[in-house]
Amino acid sequence: MKPGETIADVQKRFTHIVNHLIRLGKAFDKEELNIKILKCLDRSWQPKVRTISKTRDLTTLTTAALFGKLREHELEMNRLNKQEHGERKQKGITLKSTVQKEDSDDECSSSCCETETLTLLTQKFKIFLKKQGKGQESNIKEV
Repeated sequence: MKPGETIADVQKRFTHIVNHLIRLGKAFDKEELNIKILKCLDRSWQPKVRTISKTRDLTTLTTAALFGKLREHELEMNRLNKQEHGERKQKGITLKSTVQKEDSDDECSSSCCETETLTLLTQKFKIFLKKQGKGQESNIKEV
């Protein structure tokens, strides 16, 4: 199996090769074909390969049924990958803010400026809560 190749691509390539070998006189039984299919899958398929090998009789399983099971598993894995990818995208972004103090000679003016900023922020937050219908519940006190 080539990187990025789907099971449908593997099936097409495998069938093409087997048909050419049959035309050249090579005969295959079901078990031999199924084993070759399972052996050509890469490492990410190994849990499914083990499950199929243990639960199914490879002598009675047709190659079409085997590829059907593999396609079913591939679709389920793609669905799970999309779901996981979607959950990662939905995570919020947290912003961090910092306050830079200006160097001034008058300490009183900088503390007054901070108090004014805090008062303005508190008032705007109260207005926001009232708009949200939670104004009665807020216990915010002005500074």
